[in-house]
Amino acid sequence: MLHLRMIVPPDRTASAVDLIQSTVGTTHLVVLPGAARDPVGDLVLCDAARESADELLHGLRGMRIDQDGSIAVENIDLSMSSRADTAEEEAPGEGADAVIWEQLAESTHEESTLSFTYLSFMALATMIAACGVVLDNAILIVGAMAVGPEFGPLAGVCTAIVQRAPRLAVRSLTALLVGFASAILVTTAFSLLMDQLDLFGKEMLDGPRPQTGFIWQPDAFSFVVALLAGAAGTLSLTSSKSGALVGVAISVTTIPAAANAAVALGYGEFAQMAGSIGQLLLNLLGILLAGTATLLVQKTLWRKLRGRFSRRPRRG
Repeated sequence: MLHLRMIVPPDRTASAVDLIQSTVGTTHLVVLPGAARDPVGDLVLCDAARESADELLHGLRGMRIDQDGSIAVENIDLSMSSRADTAEEEAPGEGADAVIWEQLAESTHEESTLSFTYLSFMALATMIAACGVVLDNAILIVGAMAVGPEFGPLAGVCTAIVQRAPRLAVRSLTALLVGFASAILVTTAFSLLMDQLDLFGKEMLDGPRPQTGFIWQPDAFSFVVALLAGAAGTLSLTSSKSGALVGVAISVTTIPAAANAAVALGYGEFAQMAGSIGQLLLNLLGILLAGTATLLVQKTLWRKLRGRFSRRPRRG
């Protein structure tokens, strides 16, 4: 269940209450007239099943409550109420399958912001991967994949395409491109420093690497895995199952490919660099295609499902 807290302009309170009451899957409605001070308005509270929230939020935004008042949404970890149980039973579909587009847009907007923290994580993940590449250490590669924050901007691009949000697309693409470019440059400098310290060597990069040689040698499986990871990552994001993102993070080789490209650039190994860039682009393309397709399928399925259940008369 989700808890909604709204500050509603008094002239729209009746319409907002009617919308809440007519939306299947809502309960625990509370109206406190004149309780809000900044902005001035009525305080309206309710609980809603996750699968009903997107329709309700869309209607509330249509009343411009988000512009002239406020809408806050919180997850309810525990709700002991028979009315809440009934609301969830009446709501269409399953909560784990529901997509709350407003929440998705907000989360991807935050995760695709070009910030110092984001760039730092990109650089650190790529440098860790560089150590894994040179040492042919699969554990370091896995660690770098888990640290890398690149899935946020990738999800942002997918969301922007499906929701036709050009600003989010530009923001996400900027974070993605600048993030990888800066990480490669920093990691190139890092690899040269490590070479001066006799910790890295060209012979280590050129030697047999049974654990990490695949990073700069893309093949059909690279694209297949990227497609599967893109679909899994998108599902984990839309269903709020963030734990699954860890599994997705270690399924593709974006960060390691960027690291291999950086180390190869430092040693003038342009063939390896080209192969690594090819691996990187192939993985990014696969994730974007699968992520966008997954969101389109979810959007189509939920539109049909809501069409059958939207605003159905409620019981009792």
